[in-house]
Amino acid sequence: MIADDQALVRSGFRLIVDGRPDLEVVGEAEDGVEAVALVEELEPDVILLDIRMPNLDGIEATKRIVASGSGTRILVLTTFDLDEYVYGAVRAGASGFLLKDVRPGELVDAIRVVASGNALLGPTAIERLLTRFSPPAEPPAEAVTVGSLTDREAETLQLLASGLSNAEIAAKLVVSEATVKSHVSSVLRKLGVRDRVQAVIAAYDSGLVEPRRQ
Repeated sequence: MIADDQALVRSGFRLIVDGRPDLEVVGEAEDGVEAVALVEELEPDVILLDIRMPNLDGIEATKRIVASGSGTRILVLTTFDLDEYVYGAVRAGASGFLLKDVRPGELVDAIRVVASGNALLGPTAIERLLTRFSPPAEPPAEAVTVGSLTDREAETLQLLASGLSNAEIAAKLVVSEATVKSHVSSVLRKLGVRDRVQAVIAAYDSGLVEPRRQ
Protein backbone atom coordinates (compact mmCIF):
# COMPACT_ATOMS: atom_id res chain seq x y z
CA MET A 1 0.00 0.00 0.00
CA ILE A 2 1.16 3.56 -0.70
CA ALA A 3 0.27 6.53 1.52
CA ASP A 4 1.39 9.98 0.34
CA ASP A 5 -0.47 13.27 -0.06
CA GLN A 6 1.10 13.85 -3.50
CA ALA A 7 -0.70 12.00 -6.31
CA LEU A 8 2.39 12.16 -8.53
CA VAL A 9 4.50 10.39 -5.90
CA ARG A 10 1.89 7.67 -5.45
CA SER A 11 1.63 7.16 -9.21
CA GLY A 12 5.40 6.91 -9.60
CA PHE A 13 5.77 4.32 -6.84
CA ARG A 14 2.78 2.37 -8.17
CA LEU A 15 4.36 2.11 -11.63
CA ILE A 16 7.60 0.80 -10.12
CA VAL A 17 5.93 -1.71 -7.80
CA ASP A 18 3.28 -3.00 -10.21
CA GLY A 19 6.02 -3.55 -12.78
CA ARG A 20 7.39 -6.42 -10.67
CA PRO A 21 5.71 -9.83 -11.07
CA ASP A 22 5.88 -10.63 -7.34
CA LEU A 23 4.56 -7.27 -6.09
CA GLU A 24 1.20 -5.53 -6.32
CA VAL A 25 -0.16 -2.23 -5.02
CA VAL A 26 -3.50 -3.03 -3.35
CA GLY A 27 -4.42 0.51 -2.29
CA GLU A 28 -3.49 4.18 -2.02
CA ALA A 29 -4.13 6.76 0.69
CA GLU A 30 -3.63 10.53 0.57
CA ASP A 31 -3.41 11.17 4.32
CA GLY A 32 -2.70 9.38 7.57
CA VAL A 33 -6.32 8.86 8.57
CA GLU A 34 -7.10 7.12 5.29
CA ALA A 35 -3.88 5.10 5.55
CA VAL A 36 -4.81 3.67 8.96
CA ALA A 37 -8.33 2.80 7.77
CA LEU A 38 -7.10 1.13 4.58
CA VAL A 39 -4.49 -0.92 6.43
CA GLU A 40 -7.27 -2.32 8.59
CA GLU A 41 -9.43 -3.01 5.54
CA LEU A 42 -6.84 -4.36 3.08
CA GLU A 43 -4.21 -5.85 5.42
CA PRO A 44 -1.26 -5.21 3.07
CA ASP A 45 2.07 -6.90 3.73
CA VAL A 46 3.91 -3.56 3.51
CA ILE A 47 2.90 0.09 3.55
CA LEU A 48 5.04 2.90 2.12
CA LEU A 49 4.06 5.70 4.48
CA ASP A 50 4.98 9.35 3.98
CA ILE A 51 6.05 10.93 7.26
CA ARG A 52 4.61 14.39 6.58
CA MET A 53 0.94 14.20 5.60
CA PRO A 54 -2.14 16.30 6.38
CA ASN A 55 -4.76 15.35 9.00
CA LEU A 56 -2.56 12.65 10.56
CA ASP A 57 1.20 12.47 10.05
CA GLY A 58 3.19 9.31 9.43
CA ILE A 59 4.44 9.04 13.00
CA GLU A 60 0.95 8.99 14.50
CA ALA A 61 -0.30 6.72 11.70
CA THR A 62 2.54 4.30 12.50
CA LYS A 63 1.58 4.31 16.17
CA ARG A 64 -2.05 3.52 15.34
CA ILE A 65 -1.18 0.75 12.87
CA VAL A 66 1.14 -0.91 15.39
CA ALA A 67 -1.36 -0.48 18.25
CA SER A 68 -4.05 -2.17 16.16
CA GLY A 69 -2.02 -5.39 16.15
CA SER A 70 -1.67 -5.29 12.37
CA GLY A 71 1.02 -7.44 10.81
CA THR A 72 1.61 -4.82 8.12
CA ARG A 73 5.25 -3.78 7.92
CA ILE A 74 5.89 -0.05 7.74
CA LEU A 75 8.45 1.69 5.54
CA VAL A 76 8.38 5.44 6.07
CA LEU A 77 9.13 7.85 3.24
CA THR A 78 11.06 11.00 3.98
CA THR A 79 12.83 13.85 2.20
CA PHE A 80 15.61 14.18 4.78
CA ASP A 81 17.99 11.45 5.93
CA LEU A 82 17.86 10.57 9.65
CA ASP A 83 15.80 13.53 10.85
CA GLU A 84 13.63 13.73 13.96
CA TYR A 85 10.59 12.57 12.00
CA VAL A 86 12.41 9.37 11.08
CA TYR A 87 13.39 8.97 14.73
CA GLY A 88 9.75 9.31 15.79
CA ALA A 89 8.51 6.83 13.19
CA VAL A 90 11.17 4.23 14.01
CA ARG A 91 10.42 4.49 17.72
CA ALA A 92 6.74 4.11 16.89
CA GLY A 93 7.38 0.79 15.13
CA ALA A 94 8.52 1.41 11.54
CA SER A 95 10.86 -1.23 10.12
CA GLY A 96 12.93 1.28 8.20
CA PHE A 97 12.83 4.37 6.03
CA LEU A 98 13.45 5.39 2.43
CA LEU A 99 14.32 8.73 0.92
CA LYS A 100 11.78 9.87 -1.65
CA ASP A 101 14.46 10.00 -4.34
CA VAL A 102 15.20 6.29 -3.87
CA ARG A 103 16.17 4.40 -7.02
CA PRO A 104 13.54 1.99 -8.37
CA GLY A 105 15.65 -1.10 -7.70
CA GLU A 106 16.38 -0.03 -4.13
CA LEU A 107 12.68 0.63 -3.51
CA VAL A 108 11.72 -2.85 -4.67
CA ASP A 109 14.53 -4.48 -2.69
CA ALA A 110 13.48 -2.61 0.46
CA ILE A 111 9.86 -3.73 0.11
CA ARG A 112 10.96 -7.35 -0.27
CA VAL A 113 13.30 -7.11 2.75
CA VAL A 114 10.63 -5.90 5.16
CA ALA A 115 7.94 -8.14 3.66
CA SER A 116 10.14 -11.13 4.53
CA GLY A 117 10.18 -10.07 8.19
CA ASN A 118 13.56 -8.36 8.23
CA ALA A 119 14.38 -4.78 9.16
CA LEU A 120 15.78 -2.26 6.71
CA LEU A 121 17.41 0.02 9.29
CA GLY A 122 20.75 -1.21 10.63
CA PRO A 123 22.07 -0.83 14.19
CA THR A 124 24.52 1.92 13.20
CA ALA A 125 21.73 4.11 11.83
CA ILE A 126 19.62 3.40 14.92
CA GLU A 127 22.46 4.48 17.19
CA ARG A 128 22.89 7.68 15.19
CA LEU A 129 19.17 8.40 15.55
CA LEU A 130 19.16 7.73 19.29
CA THR A 131 22.32 9.73 19.88
CA ARG A 132 21.07 12.72 17.92
CA PHE A 133 17.42 12.89 18.91
CA SER A 134 16.71 10.97 22.10
CA PRO A 135 16.46 12.87 25.41
CA PRO A 136 19.12 12.31 28.09
CA ALA A 137 19.02 8.73 29.28
CA GLU A 138 17.02 7.98 32.40
CA PRO A 139 18.04 5.27 34.86
CA PRO A 140 18.04 1.90 33.04
CA ALA A 141 14.79 -0.05 33.14
CA GLU A 142 16.52 -3.33 32.37
CA ALA A 143 14.36 -5.35 34.73
CA VAL A 144 11.29 -4.21 32.84
CA THR A 145 12.49 -4.62 29.27
CA VAL A 146 15.21 -7.26 29.10
CA GLY A 147 15.06 -8.97 32.49
CA SER A 148 13.25 -11.98 31.03
CA LEU A 149 16.12 -12.77 28.67
CA THR A 150 18.59 -15.55 29.42
CA ASP A 151 22.25 -14.58 29.65
CA ARG A 152 22.88 -15.96 26.16
CA GLU A 153 19.86 -14.10 24.73
CA ALA A 154 21.03 -10.85 26.33
CA GLU A 155 24.50 -11.42 24.88
CA THR A 156 22.95 -12.06 21.45
CA LEU A 157 20.98 -8.80 21.72
CA GLN A 158 24.13 -6.86 22.65
CA LEU A 159 25.95 -8.24 19.62
CA LEU A 160 22.93 -7.54 17.41
CA ALA A 161 22.89 -3.94 18.61
CA SER A 162 26.58 -3.61 17.81
CA GLY A 163 25.81 -4.33 14.16
CA LEU A 164 26.95 -7.93 13.82
CA SER A 165 25.23 -10.26 11.35
CA ASN A 166 23.87 -13.66 12.36
CA ALA A 167 26.99 -15.30 10.94
CA GLU A 168 29.27 -12.96 12.90
CA ILE A 169 27.28 -13.49 16.10
CA ALA A 170 27.51 -17.26 15.58
CA ALA A 171 31.30 -17.03 15.22
CA LYS A 172 31.56 -14.83 18.30
CA LEU A 173 29.46 -17.17 20.45
CA VAL A 174 30.85 -20.33 18.83
CA VAL A 175 27.40 -21.65 17.92
CA SER A 176 25.56 -22.35 14.68
CA GLU A 177 23.64 -19.70 12.71
CA ALA A 178 20.48 -21.72 13.35
CA THR A 179 21.06 -21.32 17.09
CA VAL A 180 21.54 -17.57 16.67
CA LYS A 181 18.29 -17.32 14.69
CA SER A 182 16.55 -19.19 17.49
CA HIS A 183 18.00 -16.78 20.09
CA VAL A 184 16.94 -13.75 18.02
CA SER A 185 13.39 -15.10 17.61
CA SER A 186 13.21 -15.69 21.36
CA VAL A 187 14.47 -12.14 22.06
CA LEU A 188 11.81 -10.64 19.78
CA ARG A 189 9.08 -12.73 21.41
CA LYS A 190 10.11 -11.97 24.99
CA LEU A 191 10.50 -8.24 24.34
CA GLY A 192 7.21 -8.15 22.45
CA VAL A 193 8.76 -6.28 19.51
CA ARG A 194 8.10 -6.53 15.79
CA ASP A 195 11.63 -6.85 14.43
CA ARG A 196 15.34 -6.29 14.98
CA VAL A 197 14.99 -2.51 14.79
CA GLN A 198 12.70 -2.46 17.81
CA ALA A 199 14.89 -5.02 19.63
CA VAL A 200 17.96 -2.83 19.19
CA ILE A 201 16.03 0.20 20.46
CA ALA A 202 14.98 -1.84 23.50
CA ALA A 203 18.64 -2.71 24.12
CA TYR A 204 19.49 1.01 24.26
CA ASP A 205 16.40 1.93 26.28
CA SER A 206 17.19 -0.72 28.90
CA GLY A 207 20.79 0.35 29.35
CA LEU A 208 22.03 -2.99 28.01
CA VAL A 209 23.84 -1.00 25.30
CA GLU A 210 25.03 2.60 25.66
CA PRO A 211 24.91 4.99 22.68
CA ARG A 212 28.15 6.83 22.08
CA ARG A 213 27.36 10.46 22.92
CA GLN A 214 29.25 13.18 21.13
